[in-house]
Amino acid sequence: MYACATVAYAIAVVLLSAIRVEIAPRKRLEQSAGVILEGLRYIWRQKLILGCMSLDLFAVLLGGAVALLPVYAREILAIGPNGLGMLRAAPGLGAVAVAIVLAHYPLRRRAGLWMLYCIFGFGVFTIVFGLSGNVALSLVALVLTGAFDMVSVIVRSTLVQLTTPDEMRGRVSAVNMLFIGASNEVGQFESGITAQWFGTVPSVVLGGAGTIAIVLAWNWLFPSLRLVDKLGKDSLERSDLGNHNGSHNQ
Repeated sequence: MYACATVAYAIAVVLLSAIRVEIAPRKRLEQSAGVILEGLRYIWRQKLILGCMSLDLFAVLLGGAVALLPVYAREILAIGPNGLGMLRAAPGLGAVAVAIVLAHYPLRRRAGLWMLYCIFGFGVFTIVFGLSGNVALSLVALVLTGAFDMVSVIVRSTLVQLTTPDEMRGRVSAVNMLFIGASNEVGQFESGITAQWFGTVPSVVLGGAGTIAIVLAWNWLFPSLRLVDKLGKDSLERSDLGNHNGSHNQ
């Protein structure tokens, strides 16, 4: 396993080294202590970016069942260590498959709605996995959670990158990575605590239901998310402008 990871990282380094990017000259800005918080302030002002990041934070926080897979392998599905390996690999298999498909056939329209639909589907199949006592059904559910999550990751990452100006992109990306890392780790903590309080199956089911509730709430709180059509800069600017106009009219 570690040898495969080492080879994969080595291939990634070689491929990245082949990328050539022409960087335009930028103004040198005066750095101050307040620059650390500027990324947070910018995100708070830009509701589209705030909606994307917070959606990822809470969806992963509530919907992650990875921490409880050893319990499912040993006690619920009774498939042992080899079966645990299959369970852990299933979401990655779905994610890789969808990433390859979207690399060749990217989303053309209604990207925002697709993101919300896929996070909703992530919650649904988290519930299916939580309730399943069948190995095949559990594997299918995990593959689909990985697939749906990859679609939402691609859309969210693209939105954050394209809607952030060059001078703010580093700080916004830093906050985004902090959100992603925190949601994964705290989500596993949440899964363990709720499993201790309510049991393993109720913990996973409640997490999936919470993810669905978050999607429904964010659809109402951040309407600009569902208004995103094409994943292009011009389209995103029009969607954001339309959302601001709607807010002013209200």
